[in-house]
Amino acid sequence: MKAPPRLQVLVDEGLIDTVVRQLMSGKEAMVYVVRSGDDTRCAKIYKEATNRSFRQAVDYTENRKVKNSRQARAMAKGTKFGRQATEAAWQSAEVDALYRLAAAGVRVPTPYNFAEGVLLMELVTDADGDAAPRLNDCVFTAEEARGHHATLIKEVVRMLCAGVVHGDLSEFNVLLAADGPVIIDLPQAIDAAGNNHANRMLLRDVANLRNFFGQFAPELLQTNFGDEIWSLYESGALQVETPLTGRFARQTGPVDVGNVLREVDDAKAEEAARRARMQLQPVR
Repeated sequence: MKAPPRLQVLVDEGLIDTVVRQLMSGKEAMVYVVRSGDDTRCAKIYKEATNRSFRQAVDYTENRKVKNSRQARAMAKGTKFGRQATEAAWQSAEVDALYRLAAAGVRVPTPYNFAEGVLLMELVTDADGDAAPRLNDCVFTAEEARGHHATLIKEVVRMLCAGVVHGDLSEFNVLLAADGPVIIDLPQAIDAAGNNHANRMLLRDVANLRNFFGQFAPELLQTNFGDEIWSLYESGALQVETPLTGRFARQTGPVDVGNVLREVDDAKAEEAARRARMQLQPVR
């Protein structure tokens, strides 16, 4: 197919040879299958972010580093330059997270290059060599659900040990490759130690996994890996191979009303996002 203008720049620079087809189109990006030499890869073209609320963006970008004070001031004021800088930082966050997590052994698409707002990375495939489906497009036996859930809980732990929380992990952001689940879509990834919302976001990520796989293996709905993982992390006892039970006894105390209201808002936003994602279909 004819290369879109954003990809033609990469063709001209020799980073890719040909564009095979469009794979996916979403609110924040379009993904294409491309050829680079003998390798088939995918190219993620970021769109201008117009669908994230200010509060959500602030939660995710809290304590993210920027290049200089001028850029930080512009981002805070929301000027045209500031909005461009914010979007660039949002895109760079995914690139940085992919390299960081790949180095830590987390199963994410292998990143190859980032240029002109386009991320070149591994094309995740299934056992037949076709583009791998999202978990949301799959049906599992109870045994399969338990196995994939255990794998992804271990990946959440591995990510946290690398200092990263996904922030939007769900059945829509995990592909089922020939070698198991692969975590994708990381522009909202946050620094676990530097973001005050990390705990809440990790709990939500883990709850999303529990609720999805619990459809196929109902006993998973009774687990509480999120609080257990975060408690171990806070105490400095969390390691990749730390055994987990899925059980956690909550300590009683005063209720943080502000946090409860925020969780209600998050639940509403998650449901709205889920409905929007259900309307997105891969490009055939």
